[in-house]
Amino acid sequence: MAVSRGWVVVSLLLLPGAGQAAESEEPRAAGEEETLVLEPTLEELPQPLPEAAVLGGEPGAPQPFVPSGTRWLYLTRLEATALTLLPRQGQGSGEGFAQLEPTLVVDGGETFGLNLGAPVRMRVWGGAEGAGLVRKEDWDTLSDWGQWVRLISLGSDMTPVAFWAGSLDCYTLLSGHLVRRYSNRSNPDYHPAGAVLTGTVGPLYAEAFVSDVLGARLMGAEVELDVQHVFAGRPKQPGRYTLALSAVHDWGKAGGTARPVTLAHVNGTAVVLVRRGFELHLLAGGGGRMEQGGGWGAVAGVGADVVSPKLDLLARLEVRRQGGGFRQGYFGPDYELARFQVAGTSRAPLAGAPFPEGYSAFGEVVMSWDAVRLHDLSQRHLRLSLGVEAFSWGRVDLDGRLAVQLFGRDVEAAVRGLAAGLGPPGARYLVAGEVRWRFLGGWLYAVGQGGTLLFPARDGALRPGAFASLGLGADNAR
Repeated sequence: MAVSRGWVVVSLLLLPGAGQAAESEEPRAAGEEETLVLEPTLEELPQPLPEAAVLGGEPGAPQPFVPSGTRWLYLTRLEATALTLLPRQGQGSGEGFAQLEPTLVVDGGETFGLNLGAPVRMRVWGGAEGAGLVRKEDWDTLSDWGQWVRLISLGSDMTPVAFWAGSLDCYTLLSGHLVRRYSNRSNPDYHPAGAVLTGTVGPLYAEAFVSDVLGARLMGAEVELDVQHVFAGRPKQPGRYTLALSAVHDWGKAGGTARPVTLAHVNGTAVVLVRRGFELHLLAGGGGRMEQGGGWGAVAGVGADVVSPKLDLLARLEVRRQGGGFRQGYFGPDYELARFQVAGTSRAPLAGAPFPEGYSAFGEVVMSWDAVRLHDLSQRHLRLSLGVEAFSWGRVDLDGRLAVQLFGRDVEAAVRGLAAGLGPPGARYLVAGEVRWRFLGGWLYAVGQGGTLLFPARDGALRPGAFASLGLGADNAR
């Protein structure tokens, strides 16, 4: 295993059950039945109410564990909450909604998954004169109907071809030098379904994605060549020495119009040290914008993967050079807002905003830990995902989230935050949190959420707001 590939993060949206089963250090016997609990985890929640502007899962998260021969599993759920959207800075009295969120999940094992559901918000109070019963902004474009699809998956990382569709939450495209920690629903009035297709042919591995299957928005691909495979035949450890080419284009015609932009990047990776449960690799590359007079950039760094039965840790440290408006991670966690208005004082869209030339240091840590065993995606006592970039001219960007499971996994709490443009005036801050508590044997749960939002206005300005919700849900998870 070389660099962990940026497979989409929101797998089968599994959540720990009510903590009923006794936890054991011993692995299950082959063919032994296992109960999978199919509920969105706090960290991987595809759309925190109401799709708060910062949130996401983990890049490169493993696929859910499903024993071979496990029968198909189903889950139905209905969640009811009272949701309040509050404007800030004296922009009105806010809006209140009664929200119903039905969910249907079908788990067919490692190679098939289906998760359908969306929040339906019915107005209780507030809103402009003539506002309808259902919140208009949730359904006023074709792309918004994509929110019903939380997950459709065919195949996995272990199959030659795999397909995934749903919410892109903290998505990273392979090397991550163009698309890193990107979330396609960070605009709370835009709810698209994205899609990812991966394939392997001989020494080539390719990954292509679109951020909106129903609209002309982001699309891109990265093709990775296993150099050792080309010159010495199929290696025992694929992907130790790779060259990759990636390109991403934003059509800018969905989720609000914006200026199109195209970026490309080349990347080389070499795994220099392999030990049991540990891997160290070096990387270098460069890229630029394809428009006339576009900028350029270069990067070099080191990364490490640590894997054990209880710990999964990915770490990366890079030194970057930016020039002429290009930067690594251009399509990042703040992109769906920055495409309307960047953080800072310029108030210009990202595609036309000046970005100072200089250097930066980027660091990222993604960690999953469990006191028992990391036997499937839902069993995590601790999840941490943090990315920080500090620029030579004084700016700092930060994106992170933390989730913990407590009290026999009956309680899960999470907090997530984004800070863009720290240092200079006009920094952007977003934060959201959630707590879930299962009781009465686990079939009933309480949920509370809250945080800040930024709503793009028609003139491109970002209107600040906040949300808070409290409610109950019931399902047949165990």
